[in-house]
Amino acid sequence: MSGWLHAAVLTAVVVAFVYLLYCKGFGVLKSIAAILFVFRRGRNVHKAALDSCTGWVRYVGRFRESRTYEFTLEAQLSKGNVEVILLDKKKQQLLKLNRQSPSGKLELDAKNRYYLRWDFKGATGKCELHW
Repeated sequence: MSGWLHAAVLTAVVVAFVYLLYCKGFGVLKSIAAILFVFRRGRNVHKAALDSCTGWVRYVGRFRESRTYEFTLEAQLSKGNVEVILLDKKKQQLLKLNRQSPSGKLELDAKNRYYLRWDFKGATGKCELHW
């Protein structure tokens, strides 16, 4: 019985740790089907290199200052499409960027939590999100 209790406590601690990492912006949820998928996050730029990529990536965006941010999506794709959506803490859409509408401005509060969601539809090439 004690073995089961230790396993349950260890599982709860691991789940809490992973959830904490996700909430602080270190963890990423994704559902991707691709030949190649490389995703890198930096301080003010996030980059993706793709080949035949379909799916989504979602993570907590970390904005350290309360101010107006200007977001720019640079999509250098040979085929397919990419879309970046900024969501508030209730997962309501605040801003949507794509090849037809590659930039936008938004006032963000550093105390609030925001989510960034990338949607890929048969995308091949490179894309960057700057702010």
